[in-house]
Amino acid sequence: MLKVTLVKSMIGRPEKHRKILRGMGLTKLNRTVELKDTPAIRGMINKVTHLVKAEEVSQ
Repeated sequence: MLKVTLVKSMIGRPEKHRKILRGMGLTKLNRTVELKDTPAIRGMINKVTHLVKAEEVSQ
């Protein structure tokens, strides 16, 4: 599992970045979601690394 937190605002960001963040369930600043560690999610995080903080969570 991955713990992803939105640490920078999406105001003024391209629509593509906004869609990626909404797809991960991040809508407000400092909101945290837990997502499965899949290649698709890793790719989404790679596109918006400057806006999020991601860390691995052991189960």
